[in-house]
Amino acid sequence: MRKIIATFINESRLFSKDLAGMALLFLMPLALTVLMALIQDAPFREYQDIRFKILWVDEDGGKMARQLAQGFDSIPQFELIREIDGSPLNQQKARSLVQKGTYKMAVVLPEGVSAEVANSANQVANELGSKMGAPGKLPQRASRKIELQILFDPVTKQAMKLSILNALEKQLTRVQAEIILNKLEDRVEEQATDSTGGTALNLQEKLNAVSIKEEAAGETPVINLNTNSVQHNVPAWALFGLFFIIIPIAGNAIREREDGSLMRIKMIPGSYFHILLGKIGFYVMLGVAQFFVMLAAGALLMPLLGLPSLQIGNAYGSLLLTVWVVAGTATAYGLLVGTVFQTPNQALPFGAISIVILSAIGGIWVPVEILPAGLQQLAKLSPLYWALDAVNDLFLRNGSFLTIWKKLAALTIFAGLFIFFAGIIESRRRR
Repeated sequence: MRKIIATFINESRLFSKDLAGMALLFLMPLALTVLMALIQDAPFREYQDIRFKILWVDEDGGKMARQLAQGFDSIPQFELIREIDGSPLNQQKARSLVQKGTYKMAVVLPEGVSAEVANSANQVANELGSKMGAPGKLPQRASRKIELQILFDPVTKQAMKLSILNALEKQLTRVQAEIILNKLEDRVEEQATDSTGGTALNLQEKLNAVSIKEEAAGETPVINLNTNSVQHNVPAWALFGLFFIIIPIAGNAIREREDGSLMRIKMIPGSYFHILLGKIGFYVMLGVAQFFVMLAAGALLMPLLGLPSLQIGNAYGSLLLTVWVVAGTATAYGLLVGTVFQTPNQALPFGAISIVILSAIGGIWVPVEILPAGLQQLAKLSPLYWALDAVNDLFLRNGSFLTIWKKLAALTIFAGLFIFFAGIIESRRRR
């Protein structure tokens, strides 16, 4: 116990001599968290508040083209540009503007689009009418393949391309379905006409009998939180910053060996593992404080910047336990790095880069689900993977200790291995 207390006091004194360094330990992760939340706010909002300008080249001028343009005009995220400097757009001008990057995308409706959709609608109506024995026949011809063209700026990201293509396909399907249904209604009404008169048949209304409603997956009623930039970035980058505590830990460990203070502590009777426990106790407290400063910023500071407020769920006891375990794991890793390497020039670059790698494969930067299959398995070797999954369980999945205990057990195993190897290496080190 004397070694544990002496080590705790020694670490406190080391940090008290560098208050600027301690301030940076809190301020830099805070700045990183706020910055990443602001940068990634648009992608997590799925571009719901952003307007995309689309060059709209209508070479057809028919009913289908007009209805398709009206459908896009009704979507707040899209703004159709039909003229440039007072002159109607043509395909050549649109291609030039997109290729230069002046506009990100263009849609070209070739001549004959409306006529082809009308012909398809007549074919469907005639086929149905013939089976019903309806008199008369709408004009039709053989179908011709015709395609809308969509042009993208070469630097446009694939995610944005897919969003625009999905929106275009949805509007195109809707407009074609409306035209075909209108033709069918006309044919059916002709067949079903009687002297008493009746209510007009509305096929589109009948096709809307079944709708879709989104609900939370949990059995108990809870607030259904959609993952936004704050809910992802604050916990993720707070964990990232917490693990960066290995930098001062490793630096102090090497400095202790160089100035002889570690030798004086070792002279106190007892095992070297007691020294490790004393170091861990101090840095765990520091890491817990750092993490909760990040959470406070997410709950209080983010709304002032126009971002959503962080929601931390209701399992406060489990959250505190999780943070303690994560901080203990990060501290143990820092002690191992400081023990293995002889100089700061060896320890600090390795520690920083290793944390970046562990965070990259652990889901801090991008979700693990989109990584290649091999990296998804490798992610389980990163303590940050288990830490982020545990925090997400508590914040987003209405989890409790029963849902996160396996993840905490994995983190505890990591911490135990780090401490064990650090103790073995230091105990066998020659003086």
